[in-house]
Amino acid sequence: MLDRRYLRDHIDEVAEKLSHRGVKAELLKEFQELDQKRRLVLGQVEEKKGIRNKVSQEIATIKRNQGNVDEQIQSMQGIGQEIAQLDEELNQIDHLLAQIEHGLPNIAHESVPIGEDEEDNLENRRWGQATKFDFEPLNHWDIAENLGILDFDRAGKVTGSRFVFYKGLGARLERAIYNFMLDTHTGKNGYTEVIPPYIVNEKSMFGTGQYPKFKEDTFELNDDRNFILIPTAEVPLTNYYRDEVIAMEDLPVKFTAMSPSFRSEAGSAGRDTRGLIRMHQFHKVEMVKFAHPDTSYEELEAMVENAEGILQALKLPYRVITLCTGDMGFSAAKTYDIEVWVPAQDTYREISSCSNTEAFQARRAMIRYRNAEGKLDYVHTLNGSGLAVGRTVVAILENYQQVDGSVKIPEVLVPYMGGITEITKENAMG
Repeated sequence: MLDRRYLRDHIDEVAEKLSHRGVKAELLKEFQELDQKRRLVLGQVEEKKGIRNKVSQEIATIKRNQGNVDEQIQSMQGIGQEIAQLDEELNQIDHLLAQIEHGLPNIAHESVPIGEDEEDNLENRRWGQATKFDFEPLNHWDIAENLGILDFDRAGKVTGSRFVFYKGLGARLERAIYNFMLDTHTGKNGYTEVIPPYIVNEKSMFGTGQYPKFKEDTFELNDDRNFILIPTAEVPLTNYYRDEVIAMEDLPVKFTAMSPSFRSEAGSAGRDTRGLIRMHQFHKVEMVKFAHPDTSYEELEAMVENAEGILQALKLPYRVITLCTGDMGFSAAKTYDIEVWVPAQDTYREISSCSNTEAFQARRAMIRYRNAEGKLDYVHTLNGSGLAVGRTVVAILENYQQVDGSVKIPEVLVPYMGGITEITKENAMG
C-alpha cells in the first residue's frame, strides 16, 4: 500500500508513474477529490465538536448557578446529530478511499524499464549453453510417463486437471530437489528454515497484497473462518512479523521454507494444459527477507544470486531478466525473473521470481523497525523463489534426458537420491 501523505503531496508524479502500471489518471483524480472532501468534512467535525465542548462548558456553568439549561441541551442534541451525520459521511469517504488505495499497485523503482508486457522485459545475462541433443528431445511429461514416475491421468480422476501423482523415483527426485535447496539456503546462504502454516486468514492475504484484488486466484475454504490455502509461502513468512516492531540490529531477517502452493490459475485456460508448468498444487522453496530500507536493493541482488546458485549447482542453463512496469506483480517495486532452459519448448521458462516490495507490504501488514533516531519506520520486504520445485523437475527431465529415455541425475542430487545416478524404466519404482 502506498503512503497516503505521499499520494496527496505528489499526486501528479504518482499518476505518471502508475500510468505505466495500468492505472488510469481518472482513478487518481477521484482519490484526490475524495481526500480533499475528507479533510473538509473532518474540519467540519472538529468545528462541531469544538462548539459542543463549548456548550457543554456553558451547561456546567449554568447548572452551578442553578439556571435553566433546556435551550443549551436542545442545541447540544442538534449538534450531536450533525456530528453523527458527518461521521457517517466520513466513514463512507474512508471506505471509498480505502477501495482505491488497496487497489493501487506499487510504484516501480526508477531502474525498472517502462513497458506494457513481457516483450518489453530486459534481459540482463545468461548462464550456460542451451542444451543440444543428437536426437529429438521429448517433453518432460512424455519422459516421465514413459518412465512411470508421473501420473496425470489418475490425478485427474482423483481430483481434476492440473494435478499429478509423483511415483517412485519421481517422488524421490522432487524430495531430493527441495532438500538440496533448503540445505543450500540454510547452510550456505544464511536463511533460517521455517515450516509455516499452509492455511492463512484474510489479514495475511491483505498484508502481502493478494487481497482484495486477486481473490479469484486463490482457493478459499468453505467455512465461516475465512481461511485460504496459501498461494505461496511468501504469505505466511511475510506475515510472521505482522503488527510487530523488529529490532533494527536484527535486520536483515532471512527466512526460507518449502511448502505446497495452491493456485486457481484463473484466466489461464488453454495455457500449459499438459505437464508440470502450470499446476493447481505444486511445491516451492521460498525466500523472504525483512531488510533495512538503505540496504534492501543489495539484499535483492543477493537473493537473485542465491536462486542462481541453485541452478548453477544443478548445471541448468538459464537467463536473468528485469521485468518491465507492465509485467511486474502488484506488490513489487522491482522484480528479476530467472528463466531456465526447456529444450522441448526451445525456450526459457520462469523458474524463480525475486522482488523487492520496498515498504508496500510492510505498510499493509504494519511491519516496522525503530530507526537510529528512535522513530518507527517501515521495513522493506523481499521475496523470491529458490526455486519452484516442479519446474526444476521439468528442467532436469528435459535437460538430462538420454536417447534411451532414461534421465541422468545432476551430480549434486546423487547423495539425496541415495546414490542413484539415473532414472531408468528398470529402477523407476525405487
